[in-house]
Amino acid sequence: MPMAMPAKHGGALCRHPVADQTQVPRLLDPNRLAPFVDPLPVPEVLRASSRPLQLVMRESEQRLHRDLPPTRLWTYGGSLPGPTIEARSGEALAVKWSNQLPLKHFLPIDHHVCGAEPDQPEVRAVVHVHGARVPATDDGYPTDWFVPGQSRRQTYPNRQDAATLWYHDHTMGIERLNLYAGLFGMYLLRDEHELSLGLPSGEHELPLVLSDRLLTEDGQLYYPVSGVSDAPWVPEVFGNAMLVNGALLPRLDVRARRYRFRVLNAANGRFFRLSLRGQRPFLQIGSDQGLLAAPVSQTSLFLAPGERADLVIDFAGLGGGGIELMNDAVSLMRFNVAAGQESDASRVPAVLREVVRVPESKATHARVLTIDEYADCVAAPMLMLLDGKHWHEPVSEKPRLGDTEIWSLVNLTEDTHPIHLHLVRFQILDRRPFDVDEYLASRTLRYTGPAQPPPPHEAGWKDTAQVYPGMVTRYIITFEGYAGRYVWHCHLLEHASNEMMRPFEVVA
Repeated sequence: MPMAMPAKHGGALCRHPVADQTQVPRLLDPNRLAPFVDPLPVPEVLRASSRPLQLVMRESEQRLHRDLPPTRLWTYGGSLPGPTIEARSGEALAVKWSNQLPLKHFLPIDHHVCGAEPDQPEVRAVVHVHGARVPATDDGYPTDWFVPGQSRRQTYPNRQDAATLWYHDHTMGIERLNLYAGLFGMYLLRDEHELSLGLPSGEHELPLVLSDRLLTEDGQLYYPVSGVSDAPWVPEVFGNAMLVNGALLPRLDVRARRYRFRVLNAANGRFFRLSLRGQRPFLQIGSDQGLLAAPVSQTSLFLAPGERADLVIDFAGLGGGGIELMNDAVSLMRFNVAAGQESDASRVPAVLREVVRVPESKATHARVLTIDEYADCVAAPMLMLLDGKHWHEPVSEKPRLGDTEIWSLVNLTEDTHPIHLHLVRFQILDRRPFDVDEYLASRTLRYTGPAQPPPPHEAGWKDTAQVYPGMVTRYIITFEGYAGRYVWHCHLLEHASNEMMRPFEVVA
């Protein structure tokens, strides 16, 4: 491929567009819909048993709002999101994933995208449990896909702490389309320590899976295209219809007591800035890889695609009223609080668990890795790479099993990128601003300010973290669990599809 020139994000496309005959349909204005008329859907819960769980990927229909026709979707188990899988730490769980999707995709494939070439089957799938420590053969490697009519059994050892995980499609080249179509669900891992804390549980613990979509006036998914007829990929997708558990503007009837909410940002590209109307405080008790050391009082939370947050909201004092969950100034849903006093035996301890900060001295290797965007007039309108390398180039990150490394992620773009590593959990060491222009000119890292430690809600164990523009974000990572080949990538799905994904190999 010819050498590309670095470009600011959002720069003009170099390719000369070919006339695109596709007409953009009339899109739905969600503000015209009656708010809070639909109850919040709660996904079915599947628990481990002596037999493998079975989940079928199939085309289905689901009404996203009372006043819309059913929407065509691709789902696990017939619902968006799919069933919530619950597992116990230390107890292995097997899932048979069955692909019964149609043979033709209903969203626009770009055959110029790596892994989606014209000679590949149009519909393919492979499942990744995001945040799970699993052998490489069960991780859902992007090229390990299977086609309609085939199944795949994957085993999850669950040898890790309790955490809010999730499962989703991870197929090379079309992951962005498969998730937009609806292929994702939650995977909750529990352990004895978490269960002993007395946190809200049972009917007082619920998932809140956030996503956004563009919908046509008749309630169907619309995936935007570039205007280049043979290359429809776009760098980001943002919808104006905000879904919570697959519903538009739902309501949840609660009592005047504490509730625990497992929050997942399952959007392709949208960051959610969450708050309760009026800036009412809530507690964050966990992040991606489980409980924090102590609860953190929040009035807002900025959540990137792929990130999770474990929240406790206390509705005491709101009996007979209600409060809305907001994304900036936009309402996502409403909590209606029943009148009267409510007895509440749940609690949120001042100490949740021990989270020992990993010292830098433990690291045996340090890597400096860039996040790059290029304007390329020959091959594509925009190219996105990690450390300047394409997917098919030789593996360059080969940590040893059991070793601890520091990865310094140098963001040369104007975007915040949520960078996710498979297999491992990590801690954020710090973020530090640097002179981007000087680095581009001479590959010299000149810092322009002090290192900033992670705020308390990011000081626990993570598997996805926000890498800010113009800053170096350092992860400290112990490569525990299994040897084998895994991937690291940006969790903005349109970026990951355009080569912002690289393999790494843990060697024994």
